[in-house]
Amino acid sequence: MDVEQKIQKSRTKIFKAVFPNTTNHYNTLFGGTAMQLMDETAFITATRFSRQQMVTVSSDKIDFKKPIPAGTIVELDGYVTYVGNTSLKVRVDIFVEEMYTDFREKAVSGEFTFVAIGENNKPVKIL
Repeated sequence: MDVEQKIQKSRTKIFKAVFPNTTNHYNTLFGGTAMQLMDETAFITATRFSRQQMVTVSSDKIDFKKPIPAGTIVELDGYVTYVGNTSLKVRVDIFVEEMYTDFREKAVSGEFTFVAIGENNKPVKIL
């Protein structure tokens, strides 16, 4: 299987409902909660791509373009954008959907870098 096929096969989409226990005093999703969900989606994507032990080493600029209100549905879409020797990058976009209409828009996006690790937690080549 070539790299492009692996990228397509590892694309990860996760849906969540935004409940009040995940929101701030503005009744929108906590930024930290959004980042946690993004890192988890990125980790799953990286692992599905490599089928190796992966760890997050950095997150690039995360853009919060739109607030995510309580009572909406979010879709997290993770996909590999770069593959190096021992590292790869995963882009995660969060789309917000209203529950009872067709309205949908991109709310947050960011990129995460992962490294494949082996014994002694040392970087290893991505296979």
